[in-house]
Amino acid sequence: MNRVEIAERQQMSRLNQVQGWVSRVEAVKAEADQLIRVGSQEIQRLCLGSYCSKNCRSSYDLGKKVTKKLQLVETLMGEGIFEVVAEKVPEPAATERPTEPTVIGLQSQLEQVWRCLVEEPAGIVGLYRMGGVGKTTLLTHINNKFLESTTNFNYVIWVVVSKDLRHENIQDTIGEKIGLLNDTWKNRRIEQKALDIFRILKEKKFVLLLDDLWQRVDLTKVGVPLPGPQNNAPKVVFTTRSEEVCGLMEAHKKFKVACLSDIDAWELFRQKVGEEALHSHPDIVELAHTVAKECGGLPLALITTGRAMACKKTPEEWTYAIEVLRTSSSQFPGLGNEVYPLLKFSYDSLPSDTIRSCLLYCSLYPEDYCISKENLIDCWIGEGFLTERDRFGEQNQGYHILGILLHACVLEEGGDGEVKMHDVIRDMALWIACDIEKEKENFLVYAGFGFIEAPPVRGWKRARRLSLMHTRITNLSNIPTCPHLLTLFLNKSNLSMIHDDFFQFMPSLKVLNLSYSKLTDLPVGISKLASLQLLDLSELNISELPEELKALVNLKCLNLEWTRYLISIPRQLISNLSRLHVLRMFGASHNAFDKASEDSILFGGGELVVEELLGLKYLEVTSFNLRSSPALQSFLSSHKLRCCTQALLLQHFKDSTFLEVSALADLKKLNRLWIRECEKLEQLKMDYTEEVQPFVFHSLKNVGICGCYKLKDLTFLVFAPNLESIEVTSCRDMEEIVSMGKFAEVPEVMANLNPFAKLQNLELTGVINLKSIYWKPLPFPHLKSMSFLNCHKLKKLPLDSNSARERNIVIYGDGRWWEQLEWVDEATRNAFLPCFKS
Repeated sequence: MNRVEIAERQQMSRLNQVQGWVSRVEAVKAEADQLIRVGSQEIQRLCLGSYCSKNCRSSYDLGKKVTKKLQLVETLMGEGIFEVVAEKVPEPAATERPTEPTVIGLQSQLEQVWRCLVEEPAGIVGLYRMGGVGKTTLLTHINNKFLESTTNFNYVIWVVVSKDLRHENIQDTIGEKIGLLNDTWKNRRIEQKALDIFRILKEKKFVLLLDDLWQRVDLTKVGVPLPGPQNNAPKVVFTTRSEEVCGLMEAHKKFKVACLSDIDAWELFRQKVGEEALHSHPDIVELAHTVAKECGGLPLALITTGRAMACKKTPEEWTYAIEVLRTSSSQFPGLGNEVYPLLKFSYDSLPSDTIRSCLLYCSLYPEDYCISKENLIDCWIGEGFLTERDRFGEQNQGYHILGILLHACVLEEGGDGEVKMHDVIRDMALWIACDIEKEKENFLVYAGFGFIEAPPVRGWKRARRLSLMHTRITNLSNIPTCPHLLTLFLNKSNLSMIHDDFFQFMPSLKVLNLSYSKLTDLPVGISKLASLQLLDLSELNISELPEELKALVNLKCLNLEWTRYLISIPRQLISNLSRLHVLRMFGASHNAFDKASEDSILFGGGELVVEELLGLKYLEVTSFNLRSSPALQSFLSSHKLRCCTQALLLQHFKDSTFLEVSALADLKKLNRLWIRECEKLEQLKMDYTEEVQPFVFHSLKNVGICGCYKLKDLTFLVFAPNLESIEVTSCRDMEEIVSMGKFAEVPEVMANLNPFAKLQNLELTGVINLKSIYWKPLPFPHLKSMSFLNCHKLKKLPLDSNSARERNIVIYGDGRWWEQLEWVDEATRNAFLPCFKS
């Protein structure tokens, strides 16, 4: 036993046969002790000088047992000779890593990834999302799960990679796990180490867990055999903050680690705060829910904030904490020195200062706000962040930067054509813009705070970017001095009055957004903004543009979309904005076009608008409305306008019974086409003959048809291969969306078409005689939603069973109309019935 104990102190394990022998010895010893106790009693029964027993039978039985036990002891003594008593303990495949025992909100993702590792043919798996979301926690639980589950993996190897990637460090960690690491091996060249690692691992089944990747790890350079997609292949699992790294690592499968749901976030927060603090006052639980919600489901923020609030036991302390989180979160205990610095790694790792500035710019918008990609890029261009030679080049550059920010997980996809910024990422960005880089950026952001009165203007003097977006401020009567101000957001507010001199001391202002406010008149003082590059007036209820706006000689982008009540744009005003590159007028004067006076370019059918546009030398992007065939012909006769028109609204064509839409296919940039209130329109004509191949609307994504009562069909849509959205309203004579009859004589044309391949949304309202959308079922691979209201004659939907596979499609209808639908087969019916909503 001395030899055994010495071996065990050296982390060795006693042999099974030694343990078996020791167990038998202990059992015999226990039995012998019992015999000795019984023997003492027998001795007391002896008489005649201890030569005779009072109970001879009892003495005889005891003696017999003692004899047998002595024989067994002798046998055991003979068997207890061992040259080796212990062996080296085989290491488990994985080394347990410390982590919290519960995985709040991560359990389902843990199970998904685990199934992927042990059941699915995915060799390389990526876990990505922003910092603090729990990627390392998830990876740790995956590592530890190998200790509690039976698998045939020989090695589970954990490597922390981080930003400073060194392949030699990865090799040393792997070498230590597989028994290669010593001082001599550590000093070998990287190529030699790679050969040694490869020689061992190629014969083993292993899992390599790489935590915190910021760039591609060359597995071949390290010596790791490349995992294949086979079930029995080795596995590589890595975490990263960048979706792009998943591509660089050629991941067979990637998982976006989700933020916690409201329920899970509250549970985690509650655990960190503790019951004592939560129940120290009746009002605290409700306030605690508000604090937890401010963390946006980010585990790191919930844990840090929860710990900080564990000692707060009065409602006043909790109320103050909410105010700090909403207005100056970097001052909240733990966020400014623990959470934000961790997230700032993602900011610092962005490829350039320009991209970093583009990210910070997104913090000007309120929490949880869906930001239009198009409008955001317009602002970036106005600020001068993007520097391509032409507008479309700058727009493409803007979308490229958005892609970088999305892949870096510092922005997220919002709705269609929109992005969002996670609340905690936004707070981090404001911390950088307002504190860390205050001299360079200097943001003042009051967006979404519900201010009724404007903050004192004396504090605006050093600001470079100021956002009063989504506030309840009704008037701006004070006159600020802002010599450095570049961007001013006053949109989405209750603002109804701005002093005419408000803009007098803003000589550097480049971007001004007044959209969606309640202004009905523009302050003429806007004309003082000599440096202004972008002016967004969209969705305002203004009736006229002041003549004084001619002074905006540097204006490059003017947005007037959906200024529905605009009736006066003085002649020569637009054409005098000589540096204008972008003019958006889609939906302008929509509700008041018949009230325009003769001295306004909005008078008539749109001929005067076309004339003004032709006077703009640098125009590259435009959208506008036309209300007559002559205006349409005038527009189509201009090669310049055909090349730069992105959106077109054809409205109130009073006498037209048909439109030759083939001519519109030549508009290479047209992505939105609406036709409204053309009451006599019966046909949208295309040439479907073999001899004249139909034009294709390559860029068209959005089509809206409304109030065209006599229109028969929209067959031309099959020539829009990138179409994403169709909306048809109040077209009472329409029986088909796409008419098969038009292709009866030219089947070769249809053979080359893939209609609705990218369609995401279809909305049909009040198309009371509609019977068919398409004559046969289609896969609809990208469909998200369909809506059918008052379309009761529609009995078939062009959906096949593939359309529902692995997708969340929502189909809206009135009443229980869908119960009367006919289906291709029972499987398709069963697949789609859960999708219907009343």
